[in-house]
Amino acid sequence: MTHDHRLDHRLVLTTYAQTARTAHGTLTELDQLSGDGDFGDNLREGLDQVETALRERPDEAAFAVAAAVFLDEVGGTSGPLIGLLFQEIARALSASDDARDGWRAGVTEGLAAIQRVGEAEPGDRTMVDALVPARDALAAGEGFAATARAALSGAQATAAVRARRGRAAYVGDRALGVPDPGAMGVALLFWSLAEVAEPDTAPGPTSGPTSGPTPDRTPDTATDRLEELLRRARDSG
Repeated sequence: MTHDHRLDHRLVLTTYAQTARTAHGTLTELDQLSGDGDFGDNLREGLDQVETALRERPDEAAFAVAAAVFLDEVGGTSGPLIGLLFQEIARALSASDDARDGWRAGVTEGLAAIQRVGEAEPGDRTMVDALVPARDALAAGEGFAATARAALSGAQATAAVRARRGRAAYVGDRALGVPDPGAMGVALLFWSLAEVAEPDTAPGPTSGPTSGPTPDRTPDTATDRLEELLRRARDSG
């Protein structure tokens, strides 16, 4: 696990942006099954804007810049919620000299803010299902790689859950068998963090390529697809 307060958070965000570009097709397909299909676009375009803003504002804290972009510029339901997460991470990092402590506090407060606004609970098939295990891992003193594995596991588990909130609640069983795109997108943030902070122990893919998600996907094949997009992100980095 890392105690390095010099962790390059600009690199975390640019890694996240690259991963979002790689994952765009998968996130879009998943959201077409469970929402209005715009999550992949919003995440990719939002992080592209973050990269531009980081170049234009080199002296500002990375996650403060990202928060401003997502709160002010990114549409959809998830954009402002991710902005709240970024905002709390930025605040916590600015108050701590230790990256792990900052992330622990930031994710805890970010999750609380998202739940206040969205009123989602664990098991509702939302990004909360990735954030809760990430928060718990950090609170238990786990490193960033273990935290990423916890978030990915939480995201994957949404494949077996009927949605109770958001647009996915209206499609019923049609969304079963595929992970929630918002949970997956948030889990990819923690994967990107682990790739920068603990590259030797970050979660890695274990299976080969699979086809894109279909309405009758099983949780196992959805997991394969997630692992494959992580492979592609790593190879293109």
